[in-house]
Amino acid sequence: MSWAGPDDIFLSTSLATYLDKKLLVLLRDGRKLLGLLRSFDQFANVVLEGACERVIVGDLYCDIPLGLYVIRGENVVIIGELDLEKEELPSRMNPVSEDEIKRAQKAEREATDLKGSMRKRMEFLDFD
Repeated sequence: MSWAGPDDIFLSTSLATYLDKKLLVLLRDGRKLLGLLRSFDQFANVVLEGACERVIVGDLYCDIPLGLYVIRGENVVIIGELDLEKEELPSRMNPVSEDEIKRAQKAEREATDLKGSMRKRMEFLDFD
């Protein structure tokens, strides 16, 4: 039995093709992380260098720096390479500070909580 070299393996389904490239990683909890893939293993545990969390609320976004970041494979939903030549976000998106995005997140949560409480108060009405 001979060992296959790196040129002999079809790598399109392997994370090896993404080494040293900028990636977007979507996590199970909905967070979006960006960074350079530096290492991975058979469980899809990955190490991102220069990682940041991209927080998007409406038309606002903020990249929160995380540095060197290890992600456990079971939390990864999808990994994709970012095209460095294309604009990452639509032109309508506005970059804001970390404090501003946290205020926007809080306001969004409060609005969602209000909708939920209104729905509960109206449950006695049978709209079906």
